[in-house]
Order: sequence, then structure tokens, then C-alpha cells
Amino acid sequence: MLRKSRVVVLDEATSSVDLETDALMQRLIRTAFASCTVIAVVHRLHTILDFDKVVVIENGRIVECGKPNELLNNNASDISPHVIA
Repeated sequence: MLRKSRVVVLDEATSSVDLETDALMQRLIRTAFASCTVIAVVHRLHTILDFDKVVVIENGRIVECGKPNELLNNNASDISPHVIA
């Protein structure tokens, strides 16, 4: 954040805040880093709904990859039951 970067990595940036603060931080991230590639590790899966691409990693292996809406609409996807819209 000290210099302009094209890639920003966030590792559970909102994990220890309440839902209201999480929503505020998500809006800030989307605004402040709109021109950047954002790689985010998340635990609140609803935050991925407007991402361009999602990679689901389980035990160190990629198990799913795609657009969030495609994964959510895929009955075979493991991600669908975990997201609360």
C-alpha cells in the first residue's frame, strides 16, 4: 500500500472483524484496488460473488476454478453449499 502495485495479495484481510466492518472493507478494497489484480484468501465466501475468477484449493490442490456464478450454478461444485448470498 506504500506504492502503486498492479497485484495486491490479501490473506484473510477481514477475518477478525464484524460483518458491518467486513462490508465496509470490501467496498474499500473494490474501490481502492479497482485497477489491480486482487488475490484474496477469504473465509467469508459471500465476498467472492463479484470476483472475476475463483480458485478453490483443498489440501494444497486446486479442486475447482471458474467464475463464481458458474461454480454456484453447478450442482457438482463443492463451493455452492458453502456460500450464503
